[in-house]
Amino acid sequence: MVSSGFSFELRRAEPSAQVRARDRVHWWTGEVGNLGAVELAYPAREVVPPADQALYVGTAVRGDSIPPATFRGLGYTVQPRLARGLLTIAGQTAALSRSTLSTDKRSRGLRISALGREYTYVEEQNKRHHALERDGVRVTMTRSSWKNPRTITGTTAGATDSVDLSLAILFEGVYTRNLSLRGAMISAPGRVFSRIGS
Repeated sequence: MVSSGFSFELRRAEPSAQVRARDRVHWWTGEVGNLGAVELAYPAREVVPPADQALYVGTAVRGDSIPPATFRGLGYTVQPRLARGLLTIAGQTAALSRSTLSTDKRSRGLRISALGREYTYVEEQNKRHHALERDGVRVTMTRSSWKNPRTITGTTAGATDSVDLSLAILFEGVYTRNLSLRGAMISAPGRVFSRIGS
């Protein structure tokens, strides 16, 4: 267990010009509670087998005392989409489900079954604000801007642990606009063209 009611901030790290030109890697780092340093990175090439890299993109979270988490999905620029998503946490595959036909954000939320726990990941007031919830635990995440934010901040409530934090941070590196109906409608053309281009 980490603790309840603390905040943390991940700051965007600037890769060297050589890395940026070659891989277009984006990453954020920071100290998270008493877990030490944590890093969020995408695209995480090690998440996707070489044969699938034309179609899939990965995101990864790793750190000193946090279980590693990865997400692989159909690519949307440099982030994976929820479509055909594969989530792993602490080496275990998680089950994902969501209702794409619902109109309200709570019902459209991503349902996650991982390590014997049931989570819901939802968009809150707008596309920059998200929350990961399970019984008695809530981690809210806020980006300073939607695209390539300078900072990503988090606030915990309840008996939050390293698994909760790993998942909450990971999904800040996944394209989740379609968790709201408005976001799904706005992003639909780009997602269609992204699939055609693959």
